Amino acid sequence: MTTSEATQTSELVEAVTGLRDLVAATVLPLSTPGQPHGESVRRELLQQLDDYVLPRLRSIDAPLLAVVGGSTGAGKSTLVNSIVGAVVSRSGVLRPTTTSPVLVHHPDDKRWFADQRILPSLARVTGGAGEESQPGTVRLVESASLPPGMALLDAPDIDSVVQANRELATQLLAAADLWLFVTTAARYADAVPWDLLRTAAERGTAVAIVLDRIAPESVDEIRPHLAGMLREQGLPTAPIFTVPESTLTDDGFLKPESMGRLRAWLDALASDARARAVVVNQTLKGAMGSLSGRTTSLVEASAEQDRAAEALVAAAEGNYDHATQGVRDGMTDGTLLRGEVLARWQEFVGTGEFFRQVESTLSKWRDRVTAAIKGQPAPSEDLGEALQSGVANLLVSHASAAAADTAREWRRLPGGQAIVTAHPELAKPSADLTPRVEALVREWQGEVFDIVRSEGGNRRTNARIAAYGVNAIGLFLMLVSFAATGGLTGAEFGIAGGTSVLAQRVLEAIFGDQAVREMAAKARQSLLTRVTDLYAVEQGRYAAAVASLGDTAGQSAALDSAAARVREGAA
Repeated sequence: MTTSEATQTSELVEAVTGLRDLVAATVLPLSTPGQPHGESVRRELLQQLDDYVLPRLRSIDAPLLAVVGGSTGAGKSTLVNSIVGAVVSRSGVLRPTTTSPVLVHHPDDKRWFADQRILPSLARVTGGAGEESQPGTVRLVESASLPPGMALLDAPDIDSVVQANRELATQLLAAADLWLFVTTAARYADAVPWDLLRTAAERGTAVAIVLDRIAPESVDEIRPHLAGMLREQGLPTAPIFTVPESTLTDDGFLKPESMGRLRAWLDALASDARARAVVVNQTLKGAMGSLSGRTTSLVEASAEQDRAAEALVAAAEGNYDHATQGVRDGMTDGTLLRGEVLARWQEFVGTGEFFRQVESTLSKWRDRVTAAIKGQPAPSEDLGEALQSGVANLLVSHASAAAADTAREWRRLPGGQAIVTAHPELAKPSADLTPRVEALVREWQGEVFDIVRSEGGNRRTNARIAAYGVNAIGLFLMLVSFAATGGLTGAEFGIAGGTSVLAQRVLEAIFGDQAVREMAAKARQSLLTRVTDLYAVEQGRYAAAVASLGDTAGQSAALDSAAARVREGAA
């Protein structure tokens, strides 16, 4: 390898490693329609990068790995034992027989397989064919009868009744330089093998077919048919080796003459470095070429996650925006001048004590209100408490509706049902919302009183404020802030209308009409700002629930960019 080629290979390894790390870091946490396929693509992509592409790029001269795969009962283990000339893989009538893979190599090639260079997820074990297999392991067997430069790996059945075996078989086939695919005359047209063979064709993997246990008189009929099927599925150059049906030797091996052509082909391939390089380059080039398309599938699944996450967060935002608008409307549609507030107002002004010093120009407004009022004297604190309670109830009511609406909407959105199920508290406001709202309203009332104090700009104004009391003037300012009466009718309208006008006239007499408008606007805006901050915290619970599943933002673009870098490096 020239210096230029070494540099190019090093840059390609770096690019593929970058892609691999991004694939490993990719999360698809939401239950979207494309999530299962995306997870499958991610898993298979990561396995092939770890098990084949990166190991082969880093060790282009390593022995060729031929994975022997096929359907249940096809005779894979018997074939491997016969090639090696020793019982290295358990065979028999019980299914499944091969439950953990067996990798046979020449003693001189031990260094290539003893470490985690390939199949890093499988632990290495040794032992004979009779040893109990262990999940998550690959058993290494040295055999001098196998020529250096080639290793055989006996894989579990691709159609095993055990799902873990099927998944492992698929993983091992993706780690191969060469698929040595074993089938029988009775099963060569089964669907499962052809699903995998189509995958091999799509990825450019080198494939050889062993047609096992075929009656000699059927070879001329079945072999051409199988060759035609291979051409149709994009594998026109795959060699076909037939192993006729015959009795086994006393040791349980195939007779040498029955697999003479296959053994000769394997020996020639193992002994010819150039031939091995052709097979390796074909499979490696195909695997590299398939990375882009599979990464695109993962990018699409990730983008779907982004859209789903954005939709969930947007639903919460929309509902809390609606809640904020509901509070804004409630401040101006007369809602806060109903019920308890209206009753406390009537009691407050009905005594006449408060208006004893009201200037004569306001008497007609006082008379209009007090004429409709009956009741006993009550302290101004009752009105303040009623206002505080009314505002707090308004805020809690809209927050509760926003929480319920968001949970209901999430149950209909992709990924939302699982989150609501895991976090049932999201269907309700925060447990501490009510005390936080009450504190907020008290702080706002305090700010309104501060607004009144800050407007006392001269001795006359201060004297008038002192005459009525800061708290009482502050209550009037709150009433003016909620002055509109669009939601009231009949007698309520008349009383509430009189309430807001009378309160405004008192304030205008003290501060002037322009100052009153500015004070009321300032009080309203202060409350709305506090409400916005309050609801932002409530809304944040939903964004946090989505974010806790994993950050999908930006991973689609990063994967796309990494795949492009690999394409450029492989070109």
